[in-house]
Amino acid sequence: MAKSFELSKHAVWDAYLVVKANKGAAGIDGQTMGDFEADLKNNLYKIWNRLSSGSYFPPPVRRVEIPKSNGKLRPLGIPTISDRIAQMVIKNRLEPLVETHFHDDSYGYRPGKSALDAIAQTRQRCWRDDWVLDMDIKGFFDALDHGLVMKAVAKYTGCQWTLLYIERWLKADVIMTDGERISRDRGTPQGGVISPLLANIFLHLVFDKWMQTHFPCIHFERYADDIVVHCRSESQLKMVGRQIRQRFTRCGLELCQEKTKMVYCKDSSRDGQYPNQSFDFLGYTFRPRSARDRNGKFFVSFSPAVSRKALKAMRAKLKGHPSIKAGYS
Repeated sequence: MAKSFELSKHAVWDAYLVVKANKGAAGIDGQTMGDFEADLKNNLYKIWNRLSSGSYFPPPVRRVEIPKSNGKLRPLGIPTISDRIAQMVIKNRLEPLVETHFHDDSYGYRPGKSALDAIAQTRQRCWRDDWVLDMDIKGFFDALDHGLVMKAVAKYTGCQWTLLYIERWLKADVIMTDGERISRDRGTPQGGVISPLLANIFLHLVFDKWMQTHFPCIHFERYADDIVVHCRSESQLKMVGRQIRQRFTRCGLELCQEKTKMVYCKDSSRDGQYPNQSFDFLGYTFRPRSARDRNGKFFVSFSPAVSRKALKAMRAKLKGHPSIKAGYS
């Protein structure tokens, strides 16, 4: 019988290999990768058969909470092994269609780009521009408007099955840590395979492309929902910041008042005195630091170094590493 959705079995196999390499915890069914591979051929066939016939419905997502460096908890949604493979199949079809459209200064979860690339670019622009808007989007992954996400995805693909499955993943129920089942009318699970790509598509249209159209001379770096915007003056930054807030409000997003701040990039060439002269971005703290030029003369440079939070996390990880423990036994 002919399938509705042209999908090769090789596509499912390739998706399985990526999910296997990424490892990860079991979903709501408790099935591990070892369990899945015990009947690998049959399990992969089921995914292919259901995806290609339009009959694939994702199971609920298991909610877990992991500690953040500030003592709070970060909610993650863990799909089942089978669902991660299904999501990877669609991600692998959709990503090539949108990747060429993305902005050069979007760095998160993109092939050939990294957090260090974003840090290097931020460093250069902090030397050029006096001011930075350090942005924090409040509960970004939980706040995404499903209708707007679907409209954004539809701009890059007309494949009805791709749109069908993405909508089903967006609406999939969540099983909370206490066993309660929650239906969702917004958000995409942070931890889902397709979620980072959906976030990039959404923010490309909501922020990147909008900035390119309305403020083509204003530079920024975006890594998923972490964003830094560079401005020449305080007045320019205030004006741009107001426009960004209004844009986000129209698109169902909100900037966190406590974490979003204006930062003065203080160095030897800048005489101003302002309360905020540092910001954290992707595990690095940017602030005035003592440096030495080629002639050995000291000066103040606004530069990055690994943040205290990142160092603390590294020490904790090293402390718990088996080889480190063995060295102290």
